[in-house]
Amino acid sequence: MTWNPLWFWPSNSQPHRLGSRVLPVHILIATDAQWVVNEVKAALDSPSTTFAVLSNGREVAPAVAANTPDIAILDMQVGSMGGMAITMDLRLDQSSGALPKVPVLMLLDRVADVHMARRSGADGWTIKPLDSLRLRKAVTAIAGGGCYAEGIPTPDLEEEIAEEAVAEDATVTEEVTADTADTVAQ
Repeated sequence: MTWNPLWFWPSNSQPHRLGSRVLPVHILIATDAQWVVNEVKAALDSPSTTFAVLSNGREVAPAVAANTPDIAILDMQVGSMGGMAITMDLRLDQSSGALPKVPVLMLLDRVADVHMARRSGADGWTIKPLDSLRLRKAVTAIAGGGCYAEGIPTPDLEEEIAEEAVAEDATVTEEVTADTADTVAQ
């Protein structure tokens, strides 16, 4: 049976069923912070969900090889090998055929980490502090083959900023031109 992300979380908090079968979801969490584990489990736990929790980033690839998760949730800081290095390691192993593709959600400490998450090949990221709604949205999007990103300005916002800058330049130019004309007239 193929795993379908639309079955991921029910609206009535009962496990999703296909006929009489409960569809299991396996989530790998890599972090050395217990509060992160607690928050992720509180947001995503259900009777059909299993978790593999690792506190050492070097153990992620062997864990994926042993039992491929439906999604890996990686903290930015995980002991000696953080989320970026883990994601790059998974992507390299995937490209060589050593591991299957595993969707990755990175948990970033700050907006400045977005660049590293993008460069590492993560399928999505969310910026701490965490909350259940955002975690569920992110996992559902990523596990469904999409992406989830926070901390990136939207094109509309960028256009608005650019338009404001152009308008500001025009105002300054008009003021300078008027000042120059006044000076010449005197």
